[in-house]
Amino acid sequence: MNTRSFWLALTIAFCTVFGVGQALAQTTPPAASGPPSASSLPVIGESASSGYILGRDDVIEIGLLGRNDFGGRARVQVDGTIQLPLVGKITASERTTAELSDAIRKSLQSGGFFADPIVTVEVVSFASRYVTVLGAVNQPGLIPMNRPYRMSEILAKVGGVRSDGADYLIVRSEKGEEKRLPITELATGDLTADPYAVAGDKIFAPTADLFYIYGAINAPGPYPLLTDMNARMALVRGGGLTQSGSDKKIDATRKGKKVRLTLDSKVEPGDVLLIGERLF
Repeated sequence: MNTRSFWLALTIAFCTVFGVGQALAQTTPPAASGPPSASSLPVIGESASSGYILGRDDVIEIGLLGRNDFGGRARVQVDGTIQLPLVGKITASERTTAELSDAIRKSLQSGGFFADPIVTVEVVSFASRYVTVLGAVNQPGLIPMNRPYRMSEILAKVGGVRSDGADYLIVRSEKGEEKRLPITELATGDLTADPYAVAGDKIFAPTADLFYIYGAINAPGPYPLLTDMNARMALVRGGGLTQSGSDKKIDATRKGKKVRLTLDSKVEPGDVLLIGERLF
């Protein structure tokens, strides 16, 4: 073989080997970089109620992935327990659904029934933890605490305050502590002004106190009294002064007595305001 033929054959062989290597590189999947982290794996059985703390009379649905012969519905009994096949009686009260799921899984493992069972627990009836909402709201009743709710969310769940409702809520805890929450701040303030409701809270929306406004005003009549309302705000609420009305002639009948008010004077419950006319 002459020199030219030798180099030609060598070049063809090199290109063939290189092409095969490139093809292998394209078709061979890259090596795994390690097992996926726990945070990247889906959480089976997680739900919106996974943080709910179970209590008496709650009804839960229990399942075992891949099996139809275990679980079903169970009601938390007076003693805080539920009864299950294989594991028998197990404490459910004061546990979250996630904690109960883990406890059942461990019981099945320790009993030798399953090596690594996947247990699901869902709340189907919330009965033990709720707040009571009464008063001047559109849909008063019991609101189950299947997760942490802020007061603004509770108010939304009952359809808000009626038109005759006051502009604040009264919240009384199970311990008897009472606080007053302005509704405007619940909606527009920061999170410190919109606290979380606590199971057992009684939330009351009182009917608003009224004041009355007559005389040289465009829309005379009774109106709900707002917190810290002054005479200036009362004039606006009454539609403003007529052309002959005077904001310097505001008389109030208060508890049987006549009182002259300025624009900055506070209006009190039951006040009857009479707006006078200008002399010219």
